[in-house]
Amino acid sequence: MLVIVALAIPAVVASAAPTAKAQREIDGLIAALGDSGCEFERNGSWHDAKAARAHLQKKYDYLRKRGMADTAESFIERGASKSSMSGKPYRVRCPGKAVDTAAHWFEQRLKTLRAAPAN
Repeated sequence: MLVIVALAIPAVVASAAPTAKAQREIDGLIAALGDSGCEFERNGSWHDAKAARAHLQKKYDYLRKRGMADTAESFIERGASKSSMSGKPYRVRCPGKAVDTAAHWFEQRLKTLRAAPAN
C-alpha cells in the first residue's frame, strides 16, 4: 500500500496549477520576449518577437492544461527551451548581442523579474 501512495504523489505534484506568483512570472517571461525586439529561432527558422510570443503562449497553454508548468522554471524547461517536436534548442537573437540559447535568455529574464521591486 505504501508503494501505491508513494507512486501517486508525483502524479499529484505534476498536476499542480501555477500559483498566482508563478503565473505572473510566466506571463512576464512571455511578454518580455514579445516586447524585446529580438528574434526567436525554432527548428532552424527565425521568427519575430510577436510570432515567438504567440508560439510560446500556445505551448504554455498546452502545458498548463496538463499541469506541466506550475513554476517559471518548469515553463522554461518544458516549453521555452526547445522544440517538443524536434528536440532542437530554441535560440534568441537580439540586436547588438550574440545569439543565446532561449533557456539562458529566459533564465536571465526570470532573475530580472524576481529582482524588480513588487508593485
